[in-house]
Amino acid sequence: MSAHLLENLNPEQRAAVTLPHESALILAGAGSGKTRVLTTRIAWLIQTGQVSPHGILAVTFTNKAAKEMLVRISAMLPINTRGMWVGTFHGLSNRLLRTHWREAGLPQSFQILDSADQLSAIKRLMKSMNVDTEKYEPKKVQWFINGNKEAGRRARDADAYDEYSMRLAELYEAYDAQCQREGVADFPELLLRSYELLYRNEPLRQHYQDRFRHILIDEFQDTNTLQYRWLKLFAGPHTALFAVGDDDQSIYAFRGANTANMAEFEREFAHGNVIKLEQNYRSHGNILTAANTLIAQNAHRLGKNLWTAEGEGEPIRIFEAYSDQDEASFVVDEVKNLHREGVAFSDMALLYRSNAQSRVLEHALFSAGVAYRVYGGLRFFERQEIKHALAYLRLMTHPEDDGAFLRVVNFPARGIGARTLEQLSDTAARSGASLWQAACTSGGKVAGFARLIEDIKQATANLTLAEVIDHVIEASGLADYYRADKDGADRLENLNELVNAAALFSEESGAEVLDSGVTPEASAIETAQPELDRFLAHAALEAGEHQAGAGHDALQLMTVHAAKGLEFHAVFITGLEESLFPHEQSAHEENGLEEERRLMYVAITRARRRLYLSHAQSRMLHGQVRYGIPSRFLAELPEQVLLHLNRRSDPIYRSVSEPAPRATPAGNDTGYRVGQSVAHAKFGTGIIIDFEGRGPDARVQVKFRDAGTKWLALAYAKLSAA
Repeated sequence: MSAHLLENLNPEQRAAVTLPHESALILAGAGSGKTRVLTTRIAWLIQTGQVSPHGILAVTFTNKAAKEMLVRISAMLPINTRGMWVGTFHGLSNRLLRTHWREAGLPQSFQILDSADQLSAIKRLMKSMNVDTEKYEPKKVQWFINGNKEAGRRARDADAYDEYSMRLAELYEAYDAQCQREGVADFPELLLRSYELLYRNEPLRQHYQDRFRHILIDEFQDTNTLQYRWLKLFAGPHTALFAVGDDDQSIYAFRGANTANMAEFEREFAHGNVIKLEQNYRSHGNILTAANTLIAQNAHRLGKNLWTAEGEGEPIRIFEAYSDQDEASFVVDEVKNLHREGVAFSDMALLYRSNAQSRVLEHALFSAGVAYRVYGGLRFFERQEIKHALAYLRLMTHPEDDGAFLRVVNFPARGIGARTLEQLSDTAARSGASLWQAACTSGGKVAGFARLIEDIKQATANLTLAEVIDHVIEASGLADYYRADKDGADRLENLNELVNAAALFSEESGAEVLDSGVTPEASAIETAQPELDRFLAHAALEAGEHQAGAGHDALQLMTVHAAKGLEFHAVFITGLEESLFPHEQSAHEENGLEEERRLMYVAITRARRRLYLSHAQSRMLHGQVRYGIPSRFLAELPEQVLLHLNRRSDPIYRSVSEPAPRATPAGNDTGYRVGQSVAHAKFGTGIIIDFEGRGPDARVQVKFRDAGTKWLALAYAKLSAA
């Protein structure tokens, strides 16, 4: 009767699906068919009469994944899945609280606060308590509350160790009381309140333990401490837990994911009953060999080895660019070549470690007329922090721009409230003036904002475009605001990238004039428009075009985090340099490098047929050229599966815009140059970033991967080409 469910399953998949009534850990590698196994397991249990749909609890992390599970179950069995407990942690917690609202101490029709609503509620509370919002920023209060809730701690148990944190704990307690009075619950509250409900109410806990004979969990490696504790409350002595996950794809430590939950689950429930799904149905062999070899460098893993019956496939292509622009140019050329060969743009992905890296790639795609879509995020010039910075710049050149004025007059917060702006708007309307003009004739904090803009204009009068933008980011308070923001690191990187964009714009604008062949007089007329105005127009054009609409064939751009769960015919992993990928922050975090390596593993295993890995010798950083060292992850890949497209001297992939290497000083025949990779017996490998002197007195400055930057005399250094 159930034989058709088991058709086309490999032996390990079949063993997982047909497990007897016992707990097990399913260690499912990338592309191994884990979703199929999990949903088939549910269908098999129901069809063989081992459990009714009513007796199954299945948990995943996204509504999309939960919906897909229900669709697949419906396709395998002629049952109504609407009543099944299949959903996300928060969705199922909401369902539990709606059913037992009285026992949970909630009104029957309690409302759920999203993140923005929660922040508004915190601001109301702080205003009513006359709390200094400069000392206790509402967003920091929100982080404190949510962080403690996600760790399972109420205000009385919060980690408060000084006057500041104790005040935060008081605000947490007052916020909880306010939510209780108003009959509302935020998202972290759903999970914590439902956990507390089951923990304290033994009859109710017993009821659900008796009901759910089988609990199945998807993406188990992404569970945090409270989620795991929540799951354990549903597990009675006769419950079988079926946890599916891959510790090698645990990449959400910053969200609280605890990869150690998998090892703990094996000890507490599976008792060594582990089934490994290692046959990969996505990628060719060379890609899997690279992924396996890389991830084997991690010490803290359960261990598995992906394999495929599809053959080795093409080698992994490695490209070393002279600059980030050269890298972007190469990527665009390869994308166009693949498209001419019949690969859809939508079946190709450009991956990067941080959002700020997309700007150079977007510019190259825009210039080449290639339609693209930023998956799971915004294009560079549409990002909040970039629009804030551009609004300040617009006010400097066009102070009558009311939209720009309203966007930043109170961002970062300056105590200019809605009532003040309403009065200012009325004043401007009565006199037919702009908000800026009204502000200049007003007093108080609004006039102070106008003076800030004027001060910035004066301070930047003789600066380059990149220096102007750098100054604006600092003087406006944007930089300090995002430095203080718990999640502001990416936004700061984007603001730094805006400075890079300005430097590149100035460079390209100058090159266009030189290459145009027009007279100096004509060039002067063409460039009479202030450079800042031209840059703002350029930003508006790049923001307004080339992002493909829904349903159109478009290249996919995304961070590696956003790529998890997706797959493509061809994948480009860009920016493979130390401090970029792996990210520099990983050096300061416990097991940070291992998480970065898992990220690289996830990136590699997105590719089905073709994989490109690229890095640049130099990259623009904060408006200046910086020399980088190739990522250690490249050195951890097996050489036999790699194809190096260039070795610096090969001109085939050089971009016309690449910077020429600095000339060897006259009279010096050392053969070394800036940008060259070298090796040293003591310090390891590095890149020459400066050159000084001639003949026997010549010396070079080398940035080593592990030993820092050092000046070395060539007569004694015994360097060799790497």
